[in-house]
Amino acid sequence: MSLRLLCVIAHPDDECFAFGGALALAADRGIETTVLCLTDGQAAKNRGDSTSSADLGQMRRAEFHISCKILGVTHAQLLDYQDGQLEHEPLSKVAGDLVHYIRTLKPHVILTFGADGAANTHPDHTTVSLAATAAFHWAGAAKRFTALGTPWQAQRLFHQTTDFFLPDRPQPLPAPWTLTLDIRSAFDRKVAAFRAHTSQAPLAQFAIPLFEQHGRHELYTLIAAAAPQPAAQSTDMFEGIVE
Repeated sequence: MSLRLLCVIAHPDDECFAFGGALALAADRGIETTVLCLTDGQAAKNRGDSTSSADLGQMRRAEFHISCKILGVTHAQLLDYQDGQLEHEPLSKVAGDLVHYIRTLKPHVILTFGADGAANTHPDHTTVSLAATAAFHWAGAAKRFTALGTPWQAQRLFHQTTDFFLPDRPQPLPAPWTLTLDIRSAFDRKVAAFRAHTSQAPLAQFAIPLFEQHGRHELYTLIAAAAPQPAAQSTDMFEGIVE
């Protein structure tokens, strides 16, 4: 049995902007990776040459799959939630969908955003964080969502965090990190994956210089674990994971 990683995001381009280094490093190690994206990004400010919201959604779906291929992601899937409206969805519905995928995919480690909403304090990011965190716990509980398959308890849940802020944007309230990933070997792939989101080219123009300045590492907070343990600094999210 191989190690498995599940990354839960809100929009196409989240996978590379926030988690690209972690996903590429895991792929380099032969870890089976899945990215589950809840929306197709139809509400994006940058529209490319799309002619409608539906057209933009189709463009962004295609870009997402190209980006994931560059990062070496094993499985990439988009759900059909509405971009920009996740906060209005019942938590039990979103978390229930994620419980289904967790019990099906059986990941050892789950990555998602922090509850601060990440660098741009996006409410979709916060909603994904809350739903994925609930699903991490509920997927392992025999009394929760009994019709959604056999319980599976992932061993670690990490939230993405940061040590810098975006200029001229509201500042999030990031959690202190416990995991520092050196992503220098994956940096070029992270940038290439971001550039694959051609409809979001203005965002790439803004963000890639920030990657160049700050983005040679990614930071995560260990939020929950299957075994009691003290908070400690780490450089490997799979260290000590039992297959």
